Amino acid sequence: MQTGETVSGEFRPAAHAETEHLESEADGGLILTLTSGKGGVGKTTTTANLGTALAMAGQRVVVIDADIGLRNLDIVMGLESRVVYNLVDVIEGRCSLHEALVRDKRVNELYLLPSSQTRDKTAVAPDQMMTLCQELRTIADFVLVDSPAGIELGFQNAIAAASEVIVVTTPEVSALRDADKVIYLLERDLNTQARLIINRYNPRLVRRKEMISRNEILSILSIDLLGIVPDDEQITVSANKGWPVALERRKYVSRAYHNIAQRLLGYNVPLIHFQEISWPERLRRLFGL
Repeated sequence: MQTGETVSGEFRPAAHAETEHLESEADGGLILTLTSGKGGVGKTTTTANLGTALAMAGQRVVVIDADIGLRNLDIVMGLESRVVYNLVDVIEGRCSLHEALVRDKRVNELYLLPSSQTRDKTAVAPDQMMTLCQELRTIADFVLVDSPAGIELGFQNAIAAASEVIVVTTPEVSALRDADKVIYLLERDLNTQARLIINRYNPRLVRRKEMISRNEILSILSIDLLGIVPDDEQITVSANKGWPVALERRKYVSRAYHNIAQRLLGYNVPLIHFQEISWPERLRRLFGL
């Protein structure tokens, strides 16, 4: 099933919502870079679902896969069959930005700028990425940049134009150590205070002292918490299907992404109250019953 299409015609700017964050960027939309340091923490899945949730809230959203050579955002979003051009094609002048954008037909005003599979990170320089993002912020309310793992050139590209950086981590010692390094670099080099999304949080393991708790994570990283995404099988199932779970509001885990989107829009939304989940309830959520 085809779930997206290449943009044709003019891509017109959308009116900005009257929110504190958007008003602070009066000359354009916000550029949010999602990074982690460590790979495998769910950053790409978070980007896809957060972009979807923002678009469902009425925002015009472009998500960028900045992982040149190892693109995956198109697969998680279910748009891989619609990709014709990519961000390297745009930067090297083989197509226009509008030609490279892929529209998600399931959500109004959600677009993907895919990465290249055949080039490496040296194909794009930070100043080129900045120019690209600055153009996008004139036609979108939010530009979400999915940063590659690590802290080398790909990371520098991804944060080059960021209005704000969101660090995604899991409650694991190795992930937290890498996140702490990224936070240090952001503060040292950009004078930027990032915000945090804790992914794959399992309250049952926390209660058994087998997982690091939210408070311990915040004590280690010392940054503001933007949201917590629970450990839920449905996220993996939906990612494998190319169907972001945020599309289905009735699913429990979908609420986490929509709540984060609302916080980005300036609303005071409480964190999800985590509770023990029985096996019948796990099966019900897994199969969407």
